[in-house]
Amino acid sequence: MSQGCLDCTRRSDGVFCDLDPDALQQFDEIKSLECWPRGTVLFREGQPARSVCILCSGRVRLTVCSESGRRMTLRNGYAGEVLGLSAVLSGGEYEVTAEVMDAVQVAQVRRRDLLHFLREHGEICMQVVHLLSEDLHVAYERVRSVGLVRTRHPHPYDRGRELRIH
Repeated sequence: MSQGCLDCTRRSDGVFCDLDPDALQQFDEIKSLECWPRGTVLFREGQPARSVCILCSGRVRLTVCSESGRRMTLRNGYAGEVLGLSAVLSGGEYEVTAEVMDAVQVAQVRRRDLLHFLREHGEICMQVVHLLSEDLHVAYERVRSVGLVRTRHPHPYDRGRELRIH
């Protein structure tokens, strides 16, 4: 198990993996590194978001729960991904549940430490903004593919109007 990001042989081009050496050293100081076996839940939908998880290795399943209690898989997360970022930055709750599919190595950074780190490294903030923007665009595409897939027989009153999803 690699303890330091500087000597990690699996470093990806992820937002917190591809830092300059000084920032990477500071990042090493605020993260905790843990290994988790298959079946472990890293965080649950609805829990207060206290830390981000950066997957160093392995896979996780990201799911959401419907009002009726049915669980739906949104997607899988892979090495290099930052999980829980939007929830942590907003100070809210996790929007999804992250369950380990294969044994994972995870770097966790507490919210307070992450916010301090981002204040000190403004250039990384723009990378974080870009990452969150990509997540938003992926979500829009999923809504389009799910919400607009059904063939709809429009009511005569609706002809010529666009389908609106609120």
